[in-house]
Amino acid sequence: MLNTTIDKLLQPAMRDRAAKTALIYNDRQYSYSELDQAIGNLAAGLTEIGVGEGDRVTLYAQNSDEWAIAYFAVSRAGGVVNPINVMLTPEEVAYVVKDCGAKALITTAERGAPIMPLKGGSDLNEIVCLGEGSLDGTIPYKDLLTMGTRANRAADAAPDDLAVICYTSGTTGYPKGAMLSHRNVTSSAAVLAAMNIRTAHDVQLLALPCAHVYGAAAMMGTFMVGGKLILQERFDVESFFAAVDRHQPTILDGVPTMYMLMLADEGFGDHDYSSLTRVIVGGQSMPVAKMVEWEERAGCPMFELWGMTELAGPGVMSHVYGENRHGSIGIACTGNEVRIGDAEDASRTMPNGEVGELMVKGPLVMMGYYGNEAATAETIEPDGWLHSGDLARMDDDGYFYIVDRKKDMFITGGYNIYPSEIERVIAGHPAVAMVGVGSKQDETKGEIAKAYVVLKPGLTASEQAINDYCREHLAAYKVPREVQFVDDLPKTSTGKIMRRELKTLEPTA
Repeated sequence: MLNTTIDKLLQPAMRDRAAKTALIYNDRQYSYSELDQAIGNLAAGLTEIGVGEGDRVTLYAQNSDEWAIAYFAVSRAGGVVNPINVMLTPEEVAYVVKDCGAKALITTAERGAPIMPLKGGSDLNEIVCLGEGSLDGTIPYKDLLTMGTRANRAADAAPDDLAVICYTSGTTGYPKGAMLSHRNVTSSAAVLAAMNIRTAHDVQLLALPCAHVYGAAAMMGTFMVGGKLILQERFDVESFFAAVDRHQPTILDGVPTMYMLMLADEGFGDHDYSSLTRVIVGGQSMPVAKMVEWEERAGCPMFELWGMTELAGPGVMSHVYGENRHGSIGIACTGNEVRIGDAEDASRTMPNGEVGELMVKGPLVMMGYYGNEAATAETIEPDGWLHSGDLARMDDDGYFYIVDRKKDMFITGGYNIYPSEIERVIAGHPAVAMVGVGSKQDETKGEIAKAYVVLKPGLTASEQAINDYCREHLAAYKVPREVQFVDDLPKTSTGKIMRRELKTLEPTA
């Protein structure tokens, strides 16, 4: 694992490829030298407004060149980065800012207006506004660039010092802040780069939110090897297609819904994918049928990974030089120990082929949850094994297969039902673009499976057709008892399907 800090991760590329293009965002382009200068200038400005060693700085904005520069600048100034989801409400932002004790917040005028009362009402002293907009009581990003003497060297941080606090989604209550050290974060980027064989010759097209650990790891993994990063504000099918044609990327990272939306688009075949050498998918399990469809239509292999916030990114991945077993998330990443623990007794390891909880131990495991020792103790065993909350199995060759989230499994008529298993089957139907499966209360069976299906444009299918297809591939008790056709599915900012929100699609009386 790397013995370095976030800012120093960039130094080899800054030194060896100073004139090479590092970052393109819309019409703005930075060489590695220009990126380094912008980071140094912003770090100096942050120092001028009082950001010092260990101070938390919240980043609350969509992807942009300014966001990426701010991420590294906070670290160079000695601060701790707190990147948060742009979908959070002002109330949720207030909770996170207060919980981590943020001293400064970097956002946009639009997002900053509702949270201005936080300034002075907590530890928050300054709000910095990105972009062209302005807001009374805040500091424009551009002013910060010229406010101090450029910080040429990184702050004197150690690899095991706290570097980033990433908050979980909070589906089980208030969100928890996963404390990630510099070693956690830089090692995650290094693992991603190594397993995918990312090099200085790669052009990375990235629309994942960099506030999420997967997006951050992909961003840093590109910079650390001296590659070129094409950064988009957010994922949009048409703009993504346009970027593929214009920039000819060699590698993509995304969540399943991104690839499924592209495949479902009528214009998919009108674009040039010849530059792509591999694409990576993570965040949720990718149905094998969709992986095969992608590879056949785009002409490049797709590799799956698995990770979590508490690991600063990936923990299990498919190595691009290894056997690509569709349906598997791959093998343990370098430096990690991964095993399948008994869901009832974590000290016991399940035999190969049997389902248990995926558990990870090693240098990627977080330091703990900020200010929450009880939650830390529930998640990390005394001997260092991290509970993932994912049910999985391992085959005899060391390849791992996700079964489902422990909390998403439900019981129908005494049988365990795993929504992702049903989703993977339905996704194979030729008319299906996307599918989410949730549970629904039933007087007789306790709970039943219900499928919410998005069809491909111009194609049709009936509930009976979907169920007949399921019966060909699933045991009878797994076949959904209801199928509802919908226009879209509820998704997180990273594009993950939110199973707990599927019930909001129920028709109203």
